[in-house]
Amino acid sequence: MLFLQIPLLAVLLAAGDTEDATAFQEEIGFKITHSLSFYNRSWVKIQNSAWLGDLQTHGWDTNSGRIIFLRPWSKGNLSKKEIKELEEFLRAFSIEMPHKLHRHASEWKFKYPFEIQITKGCELHPGGPIVAFYRFAYQGSEVMHFQNNSWLPSPKGGTTAQDMCRVFNQHLFINNVVHRILSDTCPRFLLSILDAGKADLQRQVKPEAWLSTGPNPGPGHQMLVCHVSGFHPKPIWVKWMRGEQVQQGTQQSGILPNADGTWYLQVFLEVEATETSGLYCRVRHSSLGGQDILLYLEHHHNSMGLIILAVMVPLVLLTALTFWLRKRWSHCEPP
Repeated sequence: MLFLQIPLLAVLLAAGDTEDATAFQEEIGFKITHSLSFYNRSWVKIQNSAWLGDLQTHGWDTNSGRIIFLRPWSKGNLSKKEIKELEEFLRAFSIEMPHKLHRHASEWKFKYPFEIQITKGCELHPGGPIVAFYRFAYQGSEVMHFQNNSWLPSPKGGTTAQDMCRVFNQHLFINNVVHRILSDTCPRFLLSILDAGKADLQRQVKPEAWLSTGPNPGPGHQMLVCHVSGFHPKPIWVKWMRGEQVQQGTQQSGILPNADGTWYLQVFLEVEATETSGLYCRVRHSSLGGQDILLYLEHHHNSMGLIILAVMVPLVLLTALTFWLRKRWSHCEPP
């Protein structure tokens, strides 16, 4: 297993140095993920991908066995030869890894169907070092991780984790290579890809925000919804407030991606229908230059009233005109 993963890391993470990472103030990391779904001894589904923070930078076409570069800068400074070698190793990984796990499934008490997740990479912490990681998980729970040139069992890994570490730690030379790649090559690639994609990663897009009401939560209550969409970067602060007080009970959905690479979320607040006075939604985002978006519920209600009025007035006039014309025609005598 280790022999297959080491070349994969060595090829993908081989890159040149760059020092231009100081502009990124948030923690950000590069990671490679392998998800293996073992349905039975003859059916395994494998998904490979690579991510820079929450942004997927690489995919994998299982039919052609080719890497999918999802951003113009995803290649970093990888050469065509390195890309070809990486694709060959990924194809080997997709064939050999399932065989390896099948052979050890009984020994390691893996019961079909089961899921294996392998994640490796490194993280840049503002003002601190770049920290590497390499984790192996079974059924979504970490079994073991790589640290200081050796594999260590996770606290909840039990005897299975200890058995796996014992096997993995027999390969001292391989562990030294893994340590070098994670501590040296990965950080250099991370800095390189941050530099290549900084224009895209650091772009500032202002959010759009609007209010609505959600499903009726019960008699005498109302669900208020603040929608915020189209913002980049991802970090954002959105709260329901009254005066300067954040309202207790505010709930936030997950921040979801839009098709254009921006983000979207909803923030909910359940209130009594008679206690809505003075409520507003406040949005803070780096693209706003310190000018928060404030959406007052009273303005929303007034806007809704104007919309209803704008719709109803023409309908009333049209109805009156129709009634007048019908009355006039009914009094007309035939020639």
